Amino acid sequence: MLKVVVFDGGYGGECFADKLGEELPVVDVIRVIDWRNADKLLMSSRSARRVAVNALRPYIGKVDLIVLANHLLTVTSLKFFRRKYKNQRFVGFDLKMPDTFIKREVIVLTTKAVSKTISYYNYLLRIKRKTKTIILDDWPDKIDDGELTELEISEVLDKYLGLEMNSQIEVVLACAQFSDIRAELSDYFGKNVKIYDSFDETLRKICKLLNIRGGIGKKTK
Repeated sequence: MLKVVVFDGGYGGECFADKLGEELPVVDVIRVIDWRNADKLLMSSRSARRVAVNALRPYIGKVDLIVLANHLLTVTSLKFFRRKYKNQRFVGFDLKMPDTFIKREVIVLTTKAVSKTISYYNYLLRIKRKTKTIILDDWPDKIDDGELTELEISEVLDKYLGLEMNSQIEVVLACAQFSDIRAELSDYFGKNVKIYDSFDETLRKICKLLNIRGGIGKKTK
């Protein structure tokens, strides 16, 4: 059975591991969720890389694929891991590009560490639309602890968006934990607002790397 490690520091990784197991039953999902160092995985690229190296060392070279289910690690360290451990395959959570042709404003929910990277700056340039970045550094911990309420979600987003909020927007989740509150965000923004996370795109990459038919869980010939 194909062995895939999912690495993260919180519920974002747990949610993706759940989805991976459901969509690809031929995969043995190994959860490496470093709850103890969750803050360090969101703090800076240096601290995140150090934590990841220590946590993943027992699995490198022994599994079919390692998933970095963390946007900061992906945009700052995926190339590092691929260069350093050439006999191990890695895939990460890239910043999702909106795929509609309608030029709506894009709102990105993320953390300060991600927003300060060169990769994030280049990502905004590639979107070629009006964008608004909302930094929500308090949310990952609250999501992990089950303390983020729908009322707080509404109050915080109202403060940032105010009267700007309308249905002519698209929303990108650039923090894995935010996928855990996707239903609450959908209720806030409205059903007509498209919300993107990195799950489906990462699943497609996994299928391609492991030669699996996505959504079916059968090994291709």
